[in-house]
Amino acid sequence: VQLQASGGGLVQAGGSLRLSCLASGRTFRNKSMGWFRQAPGKEREFVAAISWSGGRQYYADSVKGRFTISRDNAKNTVYLQMDSLKPEDTAVYYCAADQSPLRLSDKVDEYYYWGQGTQVTVSS
Repeated sequence: VQLQASGGGLVQAGGSLRLSCLASGRTFRNKSMGWFRQAPGKEREFVAAISWSGGRQYYADSVKGRFTISRDNAKNTVYLQMDSLKPEDTAVYYCAADQSPLRLSDKVDEYYYWGQGTQVTVSS
């Protein structure tokens, strides 16, 4: 599976962005997907995850109620809708694919495939 993230940019605090992650390969729909982020000087951290069918989601406390993860298996794409953005959301955002279709993991080591990242910058 190859992953291509897009949709990042510069936005003011309180604004919104929608990230997309396009996956190649027919096995995309058999995998749980996740979004992570990494700010300068910090470790990569979990943001959200979604099961293979889209029926279950899991969010980090820091984004719960503001971000929404979804997927369209017909388009091989997973999305991250980010609303009410804050300056502390500034980071490079990465999409990732788990080997499991059901597990919703917040651990970097449990994701096998990674995209190249897209920069999100939130100004105050």
